[in-house]
Amino acid sequence: MKKYLGEKKINIKTHPVFKKYTPADWALYFIGSYGQIDGAHHKLWVLDQVARILNGTKVIVSEASWSDGEKNYRVKLANPSKKYQKWAEEMRADEYDYDEGIAP
Repeated sequence: MKKYLGEKKINIKTHPVFKKYTPADWALYFIGSYGQIDGAHHKLWVLDQVARILNGTKVIVSEASWSDGEKNYRVKLANPSKKYQKWAEEMRADEYDYDEGIAP
């Protein structure tokens, strides 16, 4: 039986694949990874993640590994940037029912 060995944080600025990612690439990553999941609340979450990325929220990548050699990347966002927080506040102030959705 394989054993989970844990996660290690990846430096995306030096990683061979991720170092070339722009905010637009990360936004498309989230759309491609989660955008097809059923439920309006999940799609709202994807839109919110994209808004966060495009407003300067940092992307965090870690590599999970198991004893049988299996590895995969786990991608999440850091705490929201001030630019995103201001943007979301402005969205709510304009009678827009801004909803952060629910993660799948």
